[in-house]
Amino acid sequence: MGHEHHYRATCAWHGSTGAGYDEYDRAHTVTTPPAAGTLHLSGDAAFGGNAGLMNPELLLVAAAASCQLLSFLAVASRARVDVLEYRDDAEGWMPEDDPTTRVTRILLRPRITVRGEVPSARLAHLSEVAHHECYVANSLRTDIVVEPTFVTTAAPPDGAPAEPAGPGAPR
Repeated sequence: MGHEHHYRATCAWHGSTGAGYDEYDRAHTVTTPPAAGTLHLSGDAAFGGNAGLMNPELLLVAAAASCQLLSFLAVASRARVDVLEYRDDAEGWMPEDDPTTRVTRILLRPRITVRGEVPSARLAHLSEVAHHECYVANSLRTDIVVEPTFVTTAAPPDGAPAEPAGPGAPR
């Protein structure tokens, strides 16, 4: 039998629901020992929460994006691809007409900058492998779509900072 990883989180709330659904405060805290810090969360504003605080739906999208990022970095490093930057503006959708009220789709759009001339087909393959290795994606029944964009930079001389490949190439 293999090793089993174990994760803990503590959610805490105080207040009163005595005045009914529309009146109670949705703000609460989450801690995840042994990590330091406390997250201050609420419900989605559509459900009476505070729009100025993160909510579980946002955290779900963030978890999927973070896991894809970490999986891609692991896959790329094992493949000896030098990743210099990774940014994902991820989105998730939760239709109100779905009777199970769930996030049905998450779209990940990472923009990944790598050093050197790496064929885009190879980078796309690495992104697919990372998606298949992403434990968050593997844990959800939500449709998670990954639409990566790749940018390559010229390999700099020893010790010099990387420059974009070609004139006007994005970084």
